[in-house]
Parts: sequence; structure tokens; C-alpha cells
Amino acid sequence: MKHLLAFLIISSLFFSCQKKANQATVKTTLKSTIKYAKGFDIITIGNQKKLVIKKPYQNSKEEFTYLLGDKTDLSKNELKIPIKNIVVTSTTHISMLEQIGAEKYLTGFPQTEFISSEKTRKRIADGKVVELGSERSMNTEKLLELAPNLVIGFGLNGNNKTYKTIMRNGIPVIYNGDWLEDTPLGRAEWIKFFGVLFNKEKEADSIFNVIESNYLAVKKIALKSKTIPTIISGNLFKDTWYMPAGKSFIATYFKDANTNYIWKNTQGNGSLPLSIESVLDKGKDADFWIGCGLFESREEMLRSNQSYNSFNTFKNKNVYTYATNKGITGGLIYFEKAPVRPDLLLKDIIKITHPNLLPNYSLTFFAKMN
Repeated sequence: MKHLLAFLIISSLFFSCQKKANQATVKTTLKSTIKYAKGFDIITIGNQKKLVIKKPYQNSKEEFTYLLGDKTDLSKNELKIPIKNIVVTSTTHISMLEQIGAEKYLTGFPQTEFISSEKTRKRIADGKVVELGSERSMNTEKLLELAPNLVIGFGLNGNNKTYKTIMRNGIPVIYNGDWLEDTPLGRAEWIKFFGVLFNKEKEADSIFNVIESNYLAVKKIALKSKTIPTIISGNLFKDTWYMPAGKSFIATYFKDANTNYIWKNTQGNGSLPLSIESVLDKGKDADFWIGCGLFESREEMLRSNQSYNSFNTFKNKNVYTYATNKGITGGLIYFEKAPVRPDLLLKDIIKITHPNLLPNYSLTFFAKMN
């Protein structure tokens, strides 16, 4: 009887340990390589990969999980990879495709005139990328003729009728929420989203690691500055000044560049709607004005509103714009390339505010207004 009791106890302990070992094995095989982005994840469990879209659009309470494998079954949210034919809807996507060498799979885009990249512009000129109209009302007939494996969309909400029509015709649509990220590196990390779709994860990881390393290195350089200049940003739209909120990715750039952004302590990760009076009260004596909407010159700004001349930074010609750096058809380089190269954008801000720290660097996105 004693031997039987001992056997049962030992067996119980063995199976208990075995269960814990199995649980530990499951935990160790579940992997994620995402460090900064909050809107998506790539999870590997054994040989199974899952793409999780946590924040597809603003104020979303939905989360979408796609099983990545060797077939596409929309009823089960399965997606066949690698993608060989894709339609994207933001110029940010263009830059990320090119970074991983997947631009050759792009077959359609809404409003191609906004694309600045010379490489993709050549493909447009050669008829390899079809014009699909506007993002909100794409030409679905043309799109369906292209028969893409996947459409990458973005939107303010989940009620895009065009996307629903595309999905009803058996073509998967995945929302890309890179623009909703609160940090520069979080936005850039969406290159891994494209990497997993094209079986180019190693390439995407490698590219991002270099960008991350460059960003963190130049951030350290900024800390060497003995001066911390004050910054304002944004501009008036009608009677409201839209200023980057204190938790926004723009405010993060200003912080990492070792500057004193005057609205750094405000809440929110979008824009602050302010009156011109309140902006003047706090920002009249600011040292630099970085980012003033789509204005290309000080003269143009004054034609819009004479109040701009009340700011010392305006009178001292320390206003910097990204609106003058355009592609051949008028698309802005800033919108296309800056999200995936935050290291260069941070260098721009440091070059503007602490020019002696980067003596051999020339501005990539911004230009000083005349």
C-alpha cells in the first residue's frame, strides 16, 4: 500500500512538472519582435505567424488577427504570403515597400501624382502602376481588374464603403495605422508590417535596427548642447491654430532634439486647437518655428494672416517648412519618406536648433523660409 501511495505521489509530481514544462515551452515559442509600435504586432507560435492589427483607425475598439500561411481564406482571416500583387493607399507605404525591395509588386495606387519617389514614378510612367482615383472613392472596377492579393488601406474609421466593396469581391483589405503611432520609432517600425507580408522579415528587421541605432545615437548627440532653444509649431487654419499636443510624435521629436517645446506638458497625442491670442501669449518670443503647414514662404504666410508677423521667430527669419521639398509631380517628400526615416528628421531638427552639433549634415526635409 505504501509503495502504491508513493507511486501515485511521484506520478502526480511528474505530470505536474510535465504540465509546467509544456506551459513554459509554449511561452518560450511565442515571439514578438515589435519594440515601439503600439498599433500592430507580429506573433510567432511555433511555425505559425499571426499579424495582429491592434489599432486600425482612430478610436477603434476592434482588433484584427490574420493567420499568415499558404492560402487565403477571408472567412477564417487567413492570408497567403508572400504577397505578389499589392495595392497601397498612402505614400508612406511606397517608401516602406522600396526600403525592403518590394516596390515591384505594387500594381495600383490612388492619386499617383502624390508619389515622389523616382523609382516608383518610373514604374508609373511605364504603366506598371495603375491610377485608381481618390483613396475615399477608388475606381473599384480598375482595382478588381488588377486582382491584387491584398489592399493596404488607412482611414479615420471602419466605415469605408470602397474597402467593403473590395472585400465583398474576395480581396482582403488590411488597415495600416502607422500614422496613429505616438512615437517616431513606433511609426518607422511599421516597415516590419510590410516585411512579414513579403517574407522579407530579416530585411525589414535589419533596416529598422539601423534606423533605430542612428536615431538613438543622434539623440545622444543632442544632449551635448549647452543651450535649449524654445520651439513653436503648427499654423492657423481659419481662426484656429493647430499645435502638436504634448504626447504627439512631433513633440517627441522636439524632446529628443533637446529643445524646449512650449506645449510639451499638454495632454493628447494629436493637435491642440488654440486661439492666436493664446499662442502669442506663450510663443511670441520663441527661438524657432518648425513646421508651419503647407506654407512655402513668409510672404505667403503674411497674405494668409498678418498676425504671423507678431512672432519674433518670424521676424528673425527662423521659420522652417517642409512644403518646398517636392517630387517632380508635386508630392511632398516629407509625407512620403519622413515616417520611415525618423533618424533623418531628428537630424534636421538638431541641425536647425543646434547647428554646431552636426556640422557636416545638410537638411533632408526642412528648408528655411525666405
